[in-house]
Amino acid sequence: MIWRSARAYPVQLTLAGIALLVTALITSLAVPSALKLIIDRGFGADGGADIGRWFRYLLLLVALLGGFTALRFYFVSWLGERVVADIRRQVHANLLRLSPSFFEENSPREISSRMTADTAIIETVVGTTLSVALRNIIMAIFATAYLFWLAPQLAQYLVIGIPLVILPIALFGSRLRAISRTSQDRVADVGAMVTEVLSGMKIVQAFNQERREGERFSAAVERTFDTARQRILIRAIMTALVITLIFGAIVVLLWRGANLVQQGEITGGTIGAFVFAGVIAAGAFGALTEVLGDLLRGAGAASRLSELLDEQPAIAPPARPLALPSPPRGGLAFRNVTFRYPNRLDQPALEDFNLEVEPGETVAIVGPSGAGKSTIFQLAERFYDPQAGSVRIDGVPLASVDPAAIRERIAFVPQDGVLFSASARDNLRYGRWDASEDEIWAAARAANAAEFLERLPDGLDTYLGESGTRLSGGQQQRLAIARAVLRDAPILLLDEATSALDAESERLVQDALDRLMEHRTTLVIAHRLATIRAADRIIVMADGRIVEQGTHASLSGGDGLYARLAALQFGRESAA
Repeated sequence: MIWRSARAYPVQLTLAGIALLVTALITSLAVPSALKLIIDRGFGADGGADIGRWFRYLLLLVALLGGFTALRFYFVSWLGERVVADIRRQVHANLLRLSPSFFEENSPREISSRMTADTAIIETVVGTTLSVALRNIIMAIFATAYLFWLAPQLAQYLVIGIPLVILPIALFGSRLRAISRTSQDRVADVGAMVTEVLSGMKIVQAFNQERREGERFSAAVERTFDTARQRILIRAIMTALVITLIFGAIVVLLWRGANLVQQGEITGGTIGAFVFAGVIAAGAFGALTEVLGDLLRGAGAASRLSELLDEQPAIAPPARPLALPSPPRGGLAFRNVTFRYPNRLDQPALEDFNLEVEPGETVAIVGPSGAGKSTIFQLAERFYDPQAGSVRIDGVPLASVDPAAIRERIAFVPQDGVLFSASARDNLRYGRWDASEDEIWAAARAANAAEFLERLPDGLDTYLGESGTRLSGGQQQRLAIARAVLRDAPILLLDEATSALDAESERLVQDALDRLMEHRTTLVIAHRLATIRAADRIIVMADGRIVEQGTHASLSGGDGLYARLAALQFGRESAA
């Protein structure tokens, strides 16, 4: 995943690679060679008359090293930031394609943690850790090769030492990667818990549950710490073994080298360069063990993000989608529909369900909780496909239509008037993004929202706060209705749009809804029967089936479920 994103920038990738290679070569080859020249020739038989020449050569190398290190840092950091930005955008774009079933089975808060915490780890890995790892690999390879060229009688001992260094890395690496993945999951759990508690803080405090939430959070933090402690312990043991083996080998080599100098087989410059290059090689191997843990954390984070990036939508456009009739009529039909939610396959939400809604007809849906009312809306929007039967708009089966084309024909007003953390204008334009200023205000007036919008500090450009919290419930609902007006779709779905409002707000919202429903096919879910008396038809549902249907007058005069509900509600209202 990371490589796919990085290779889209070949110029920066090439420049970063060149700078990385040059700095590694200078450090592992050029500087040890310069040190050998300084010792052998600068302190040679001529008494060091030419020593300045070799130090100037070393200063030149240092200047080149500084310059190419700066280039490496810039381009590698640039790639890290760019790659993370691209991955975030790609993952977000894929999330927007996924069906609601995915978000029911996967916590949005945990997904949010992946998009933030995991991408931050990848940014560090790509922008820093990976560069350090590659540089140290190159330095280790070239420094080791230089040691064999410089003093093969000493370097032959490396043939024994290098496998001893690699062995603990191989043994601990797989275990470290698994724990790194678990550690990221624990961090995501903590983030999800924080978001959950903060979003429900009024409930937490209203029920005096601060202590319990503190204990629950502390337990989650301790689980995260325990997992991190295991990861740190493995890294510490691995680092101790590798450093002991590496520097122990250097001491042995120095001991042997000192003997060879005394015997005149190698020069002082050779042993000096050998020691320097040996330290470079040892430091490179040691650094690799240090960064391996971070690389494995990055691998765990990348795998978590890859899961989101590779996830395929359960509801996808067909290879050859059918077109819906134009102009639209607004007919909606459910024929022999049986549907079970993916996480409740043993319990049908709708069973052998049949409903024909004529263009322009207003149909109200009532029934107890769990009867399947909201499922009708979910299937109409093609958020799910039924396991049996078909749902049709204007005679065309929805399974054969692009979901985007289906949703262009539908305007939806939810129960809680979902708004976004944006301006009033942008929330209204969500219904139709290219709407003109006049069309926006016309929709606001139709929804009885123009008056309070005009009183906002910056009018339509006023920021509404997170989820529209700067507005009252009634104002939020009227804004959601105005959004549906702008949509101007032939089919309207209303999900208990007035259930949580006071009497005055309900009057304003209901008046706006009555105007919105004119000349549209409308399905209304309602618990308060007073709001649906004027519906053309009322269907009463229980256990995923229609048990009654008719008008308010005909159903109220019977002895079925609707009559009992009407007696309860209207009886209470009369008593009130």
